Amino acid sequence: DVQLQASGGGLVQTGGSLRLSCATSGFGASDYHIGWFRQAPGKAHEAVSCISSSADRTYYAASVKGRFTISRDNAKNTVYLQMNSLQPEDTGIFYCLINGVWGQGTQVTVSS
Repeated sequence: DVQLQASGGGLVQTGGSLRLSCATSGFGASDYHIGWFRQAPGKAHEAVSCISSSADRTYYAASVKGRFTISRDNAKNTVYLQMNSLQPEDTGIFYCLINGVWGQGTQVTVSS
């Protein structure tokens, strides 16, 4: 079975940092682009960041550019999202998406 296991969320204060991980199993994740999405309370999913299969191209939403860094370790079939200078508006459930498969999400809460 294809599985995505997101982890690393939590409660932090404004200005804090978190590192999210999305571990994949059941298929060759290294062949696919991977994206992180965020769903804030009462809002639709928003694309936060994406990385190409070979990690030579990345995308960041304007709201997170300069604060978040996406990376991947294809040997471990894992993608990471380093989040620095977190703000209350970053609060939400973060999901990873690979080849049409969604992970279960990890909650990020930033207190003011």
